[in-house]
Amino acid sequence: MTFTRLHGRIVASGALALVCAVTVSAGTGHTGTQRSPSPSLTNASQQTPTRGSLVSVTLVADLDAEQVEARLEKAGIDAAQARYGVRAHRIVYRTIDREGRPTTASALVATPKNHRQDLRVVSWLHGTEVYRGEVASVNDRSPDRTTALLFASSGLAVSAPDYLGLGEGPGIHPYGDPKATVTASLDALRATRAFVQDAGRDIDRKVLVSGFSQGGPATMLLGRALNQGADAYFRLGALAPIGGPFDLSGFEAAAADDKLDRSPLYLAYFATAWNRMYGLYDSPGQAFRAPNDKKVEKLFDGNHTGGEIADALPPTSKALFTDEFLNKVRNPKGVLRHRLHAMDTTCDWRPEVPVHLFHATGDKDVPFTNSQLCGAQLDAKGADFELTDVGDVDHNTTVLKALPHVVHDFMTAR
Repeated sequence: MTFTRLHGRIVASGALALVCAVTVSAGTGHTGTQRSPSPSLTNASQQTPTRGSLVSVTLVADLDAEQVEARLEKAGIDAAQARYGVRAHRIVYRTIDREGRPTTASALVATPKNHRQDLRVVSWLHGTEVYRGEVASVNDRSPDRTTALLFASSGLAVSAPDYLGLGEGPGIHPYGDPKATVTASLDALRATRAFVQDAGRDIDRKVLVSGFSQGGPATMLLGRALNQGADAYFRLGALAPIGGPFDLSGFEAAAADDKLDRSPLYLAYFATAWNRMYGLYDSPGQAFRAPNDKKVEKLFDGNHTGGEIADALPPTSKALFTDEFLNKVRNPKGVLRHRLHAMDTTCDWRPEVPVHLFHATGDKDVPFTNSQLCGAQLDAKGADFELTDVGDVDHNTTVLKALPHVVHDFMTAR
């Protein structure tokens, strides 16, 4: 394990758990009990359906401390910081789509079974998911569900949005759209507070934000919005992005050149999602080689698993995409260049709170240079940050090795 210093102090090494990228099996105490919000919340929503108001609440897990520890240990996660049992609920809440129209989204809310009335809150922002049923609020075996249990068992409340179009949210996920990422995550925090208050507790206004992979840039986007006063109550408390593609232009260009693991899947998801949002091609045949042009867009409808999609795609981007489209990705212009720039600069601001970046030099999905770019942008703004290399491990193991440090950082954050 090595550490990289760009600005500010270097994190102490500490003990990192040796963990593997496995999902958690369904544990005891799982339930699907559903209830509506309290009458006061329901009436308020009916009168003025405001963003962040609750639509429904469903209990999805009720575990004691020993059960949580067993879940974490089965996943290979160090359970040393787990102290409490956890209740987890799926909430459906009101938000807006990327065009500003009313819609709904789902999220997982996890709270510790302790006696604290005022809880610190973590906004956990998940990585790339192509299948709506894979997210934490609906899949008991989701690694993001396990992450929420870890945070909550340490004594923190957790707001883990599924984003738009995943979980129980309608429509198709607007993958990588910065505005939709922020609105769904911010409204999930508002809904989380409403839920926690309905239970007779409250959450602190300072939000601790962390996320993995796609959730890395999402962490910085939400952090910037909170830093700029996007909500009347919430403020930014700390930031800990993990393994994020902060250089999206470079990431997609590398996928076009088949330099990443799962290059065809990443680039196809990007191409179909961004075409829906921004119009990258006039017909599928302009982007995809036959016969894939007849099926690729249907694969990314949110109802196919990653395994199903990977099996249906050619093994390389070169075999999947036309030369014209690959060159367009390598040398973006116009709308594509403009939209990519927004995602290339998610770290180009000065947080007034500590930022701890985590990445792995062994990551073959999202190269370590992405977090170095983020660090360079933060450094140029004079921000206090750390960049920790968790070692020669793959992409999924990166988050599992980083999580114990993130929990420690958040538990000691002021």
